[in-house]
Order: sequence, then C-alpha cells, then structure tokens
Amino acid sequence: MKTLLASITLSLLALSAQAKDVIIDVRSPQEFAAGHVEGAINIEHTTIAQEIAKAGVSKDDTVLLYCQSGRRSGMALDTLKGLGFSKAQNVGGIEVARKTLAKK
Repeated sequence: MKTLLASITLSLLALSAQAKDVIIDVRSPQEFAAGHVEGAINIEHTTIAQEIAKAGVSKDDTVLLYCQSGRRSGMALDTLKGLGFSKAQNVGGIEVARKTLAKK
C-alpha cells in the first residue's frame, strides 16, 4: 500500500512539474484591459523580473511575450534570459501575437 501511494504521489508531482506554455502580455494593465490575446496573463515589462515567479511561471516553461509593437516584449525577453528563462520568446506586437498564437 505504501509503495502504491508513493508511486501515485510521484506521478502527481511529475504531472504538476511539467513545463507549460505561458503567454505574457507585457503592456500596461490599461492596455491589457482594452484587449489581449486569449489566455494571456499581464505582467508589465518593467516589473517582469519581480512578478514572474509570483505568477507561477517556471524556468522550464515556454514563455511567449508580446506587447504593442514588440519593443517592450524584447526588453522583457532580455530580462528573462538573464534570469535563466531559456525558453522565453518574443512573439512581437499584439497583432502578430494574435495570428501566431491562435494557431497554437
């Protein structure tokens, strides 16, 4: 019984630890409220280093960043890469993100 319980526990831990795709809109909360990519979370590019862990995003996750034009998401990408987020990507501006991420 203990072995079965330990096996189930390990399986559940492995499932919860699996990497995921996370879409992050790095624009302001006002811009985000006016419209965003479905499924995105909002973390401003200026606070991404402090807020990314609070959002439950791990360094193993694929982080897809976008903003209005791609400039702020580029700055956020540099910050995340410096923190060890090797799977972070700058998708670019919101219109490109909507087209690209709608396919995922």
